[in-house]
Amino acid sequence: MIKDREQNYDFRLAWLQYVVYGSIILYFGRDIFIPLSFAVLISFVIYPSCKWLEMMGFKRMNAILINVSLLLIVLLGMMALLISQVISFLQEWALVETKLMESLKRISEFMSESYGLSNEQQSKWLTQLFNQSGSGAIMVLRQMISSTAFSSVLMMLIPVYSVLILYYRELWVKVLLRLFQSERKESLYNILSLTITAYHNFVKGMGLVYLIVGILNSVGLLLLGVPHAILFGFIAALLTFIPYVGIIIGSLLPITMAWIAYDSIWYPVGVIAIFAFVQYLEANIIFPMAVSNRLNVNTLVMLISIFAGGLLWGMAGMILFVPLVGILKLIADHSPNLKTLSIFLGTDPAA
Repeated sequence: MIKDREQNYDFRLAWLQYVVYGSIILYFGRDIFIPLSFAVLISFVIYPSCKWLEMMGFKRMNAILINVSLLLIVLLGMMALLISQVISFLQEWALVETKLMESLKRISEFMSESYGLSNEQQSKWLTQLFNQSGSGAIMVLRQMISSTAFSSVLMMLIPVYSVLILYYRELWVKVLLRLFQSERKESLYNILSLTITAYHNFVKGMGLVYLIVGILNSVGLLLLGVPHAILFGFIAALLTFIPYVGIIIGSLLPITMAWIAYDSIWYPVGVIAIFAFVQYLEANIIFPMAVSNRLNVNTLVMLISIFAGGLLWGMAGMILFVPLVGILKLIADHSPNLKTLSIFLGTDPAA
């Protein structure tokens, strides 16, 4: 009995050490692991298409380059659309600023009438607030510029990594076979095949979900007359990858714009109603139809993954950790040695 307790204690201590050391390695090695993780996920997504082109007679490198180029064209096209919408939004900033100042003036009058705060007191508080937030904003802006310049260099490595991962894929499989010799060769191949297929189908389905939700959001905002509906609609759609919280964050800007543009409470209420309706359709109709293979990671683990990813890798971690945990769940589902991990990550209480 005492020996069993000591073994359990040693096992828990070993897992705690793995988590601590792994977090330290991920944090200090983020400049290496972030582009490499993106490249691995991209490789999973385009591998079936590359394999199909190779079966059609294309050389491996040509098939890989075709798929990577097409993916880059699609991503650059989406970025160009969003950038054009942002530029259009900035061109109307003077009008937005005027509306905002009018709203602030009415709020100031309300505070003065309801709470007896003089204009001098309000002006003093606003000046202090702007000075503090302004200095902080400048520091954040400097950090963003420096990190964006460095991240741009790292992002250029992602297509190169993806090409090399796909081109030398047999080599990486041999490395995995040597690292996990306890697993049978057929079992490891089966786990890899199922993981790649399931994740490819999941990403393809999620891309369709984001597209449909973005279009529905944009159409609803256009019918309501909210400025820059396409920009706000697709930003809200992309933010839905964060459970529960994402849609709230994504709706704040269009709600504010509707209130500023029309000076009526009913337009913000209309934005909330549109987003709530689209979210209902997404959860009950669009997602089940578009995504046949769910990753089946429970919501608590997903939220912890997003939070931990943000702490370790910033915004990139918030994007990457959810699919990485999903892949870990797929591997654990098909590995008898990882049954406990599969239960912990999963959603089935009867497992």
